[in-house]
Amino acid sequence: MTGPTDAAPEPVFAEPWHAQLFALTVHLNESGLFGWPDWAARFGAVLARHGLGRDLDGGDDYFNAWLETLETLLAEQGMAAQADVARLRAAWEQAYLSTPHGAPVHLRDGAA
Repeated sequence: MTGPTDAAPEPVFAEPWHAQLFALTVHLNESGLFGWPDWAARFGAVLARHGLGRDLDGGDDYFNAWLETLETLLAEQGMAAQADVARLRAAWEQAYLSTPHGAPVHLRDGAA
């Protein structure tokens, strides 16, 4: 007889932002913004350029390469200018550095 176990399943993603980035990329693909074969080739090239050809565990190095790939793709398509991305990244960095530990991080109005 099988029943519920006390052990929670392992999370699929190590960090919430990994899941969010993955979901955003899948959504953009399903919306027709890019084809998955093109995405895979671009992502593979970024991984290789970063020297990340080894087996990856889906940690930050993997998802930083994933983010770089998505940012580059969106910039090439004119959907996210690199200057805008840099400004938004800086605003988020300032927000999380000035947020007390454990509190939600919010951008100030007009920060992006």
